[in-house]
Amino acid sequence: MAGILDIWRHGRRRDALVRVLRPAMPALYRLAYRLTGQEADAEDLLQDLVVRLYDRADEIARLDRPEIWLSRVLYRLYLDDRRRRGRRPVPVGELAANDDDADPVADHPDDPGLAPEALHERGALGERLTRALARLPEAQRIAVILHDVEGYRLAEIAAITGAAEGTVKSRLHRARRELRGLLSDGTL
Repeated sequence: MAGILDIWRHGRRRDALVRVLRPAMPALYRLAYRLTGQEADAEDLLQDLVVRLYDRADEIARLDRPEIWLSRVLYRLYLDDRRRRGRRPVPVGELAANDDDADPVADHPDDPGLAPEALHERGALGERLTRALARLPEAQRIAVILHDVEGYRLAEIAAITGAAEGTVKSRLHRARRELRGLLSDGTL
């Protein structure tokens, strides 16, 4: 009888976790990919997230905005993984430079209304921006990814990264200034 209750409890827990994670999964995958720079590492990071959250499914379901909390846990898992492995992620700019590695989270479908020249310019600017972003210090790069790419507000980024809101604002300001400089000097 105890085995049946355990199975029921696990099934209920799994269903609760799926209900919370399903709508958040695309954003969590984009964030994981942007942090790691590789599909396989992003998938591993998400798998670690799900495994760690399995026992907390009911608690997560009660949160008002679980996506912020989930992003914070994902970010902390990313930092823990980097510390444990003692390595840096593949810079995102190197991925964009390789034609074989298309960005699986890019939201840039070709607009049939644009002329081929405009499409080419848009792609070239995107590649330059990706290379410039990869040159930023990690804290600044993460601030830009969370704010400008993923659309989080400053307070949400502070909650995710554990930094003060003023620090996030400063990192974002410095990152944008650095990006403007990198993009304007023409070396990328």
